[in-house]
Amino acid sequence: MKLLRVGTAGRERPALLDPDGTLRDLSGLVADIDGTLLADEDALGRIRTAAAAGDLPALDATGLRTGPPLARIGKIVCIGLNYHDHARETGAEPPAEPVVFLKAPDTVVGPDDTVLIPRGSVKTDWEVELAVVIGRTARYLESAEEGLAHVAGYAVAHDVSEREFQIERGGTWDKGKNCETFNPLGPWLVTADEVPDPQDLSLRLWVNGELKQDGTTAEQIFPVGEVVRYVSRFMTLYPGDVVSTGTPAGVAMGHPEPKPYLRAGDVVELEVTGLGRQRQVLAQA
Repeated sequence: MKLLRVGTAGRERPALLDPDGTLRDLSGLVADIDGTLLADEDALGRIRTAAAAGDLPALDATGLRTGPPLARIGKIVCIGLNYHDHARETGAEPPAEPVVFLKAPDTVVGPDDTVLIPRGSVKTDWEVELAVVIGRTARYLESAEEGLAHVAGYAVAHDVSEREFQIERGGTWDKGKNCETFNPLGPWLVTADEVPDPQDLSLRLWVNGELKQDGTTAEQIFPVGEVVRYVSRFMTLYPGDVVSTGTPAGVAMGHPEPKPYLRAGDVVELEVTGLGRQRQVLAQA
């Protein structure tokens, strides 16, 4: 299933995109798309049954904003330097263990919402990523297979990053990762049954129509199942938590000087196979 949330910010309603591309209203069946729903197999089954029977009312998508596909996110766990080609372009050694950092849930916006360049920023960068949404509580998992079994679905994430704040200002990466609007998510939460192999997905990103990133999850140093297993050894993952699994080569930081960092007015578009497409116009905070 392709689950999404539509409407004005803070007042989104749950919806489903059917195989014909028609938007269907889920608000008569479920209150929202969140961790509570994803952990409830009966509720998910009712959605599948209603969708198959054609019982879900259609929504007019004209002028309707698409919000983040997941409400009430508990935490966002991010994996840095998780692609061989990205490590090479930044001159970094592939890590022996996953590089883990956190991104605040309040950085999440809709897939087509405006992204704000922070005041004083000169090195705002792009990163297309595969986001994993947790559907079962994961703690001390023993295998990558167990890790995959705890995934409810997948989404496109844009891990916007300010490289000066992240790398040159001391401390941890948090300052460069948690600026407002720095995590567009969606358009859809695609349930795991529609993604048979998360290591066979293409990721692409364009800036002002120019292709900048063109990668594949086959290049991941630590595959999705292993990432979930690994993180579960250090923190408990709950239904509705998100794990962003890293970005392939092609970020601005990896370009020769002058590096083409983002500026107000730039347009960024990004997509992951089968998970939909995002489009953001950059503006000054």
